[in-house]
Amino acid sequence: MALLELKGINKSFSRNKKETLAVKNLSLTIDYGECLGLVGESGCGKSTTAGIIARLVKEDSGTVEFDGHIISGGAYLKPAGRHMQMIFQNPQDSFDPRDTLLDSVMQGAKSYKLWDREELKKRAFDMLDYTGLKMSYADIRTSELSGGECQRAAIARAIICQPKLLICDEATSSLDVLVQAQIVDLLKRLKAEKRMAMLFITHDIPLAAALCDRIAVMHNGEIVEEGATKRMLKAPVHSQTKKLISAVMPAAGGMDGKISKENNNE
Repeated sequence: MALLELKGINKSFSRNKKETLAVKNLSLTIDYGECLGLVGESGCGKSTTAGIIARLVKEDSGTVEFDGHIISGGAYLKPAGRHMQMIFQNPQDSFDPRDTLLDSVMQGAKSYKLWDREELKKRAFDMLDYTGLKMSYADIRTSELSGGECQRAAIARAIICQPKLLICDEATSSLDVLVQAQIVDLLKRLKAEKRMAMLFITHDIPLAAALCDRIAVMHNGEIVEEGATKRMLKAPVHSQTKKLISAVMPAAGGMDGKISKENNNE
């Protein structure tokens, strides 16, 4: 049984009396401990799909099953919420700028009432340490953090409840290249050490390849190709997959050579 399974998801939006189909008959699965990269150009439906999974957006039809429970009908949402967390492209927008860093991280678990305040505070400090944030930052406001620090804080808040699935919606796209690499390394640690499944949403196929076990390419609301990362890079079939790869790796050796070098450096 998969951790997450979407079956026949459809979602449309109405703008100026015109109906736009954002997600079309979409099906996908993520196994326990697996990282799936959902890759595509802006506007292809990736973030809408993430919103449907996280129950921020209601699908028009289809089913979402998480950890053995149907959640698309509205049941099981609070337990599912604890085990499914999301980090966003602009983490600053998800924090109250008046809150301290420690309070912001604790906020990720408060509504589930798992621990008393002292235990929650201890766990929040543990999360700061795990994500590479200085303990001396605990009492500063989140508005004073850099972009990379704020994304680390968002990850700390998301993982304090030890979720089974972490949804990363363009979580590195607003960061510079060095900080981006550091965040990807942190996500790799989460996957390896905590066996946390991930949905990694990005327009950047090399970034997805550095982290993900499988890649699904999305185009015009549909998944047009899906497979193991190495196969997708070495022998892409769909024209959209080829387009995404050629856009970043036009030189000889292609993505397969790049990933081999990265893996050798790990």
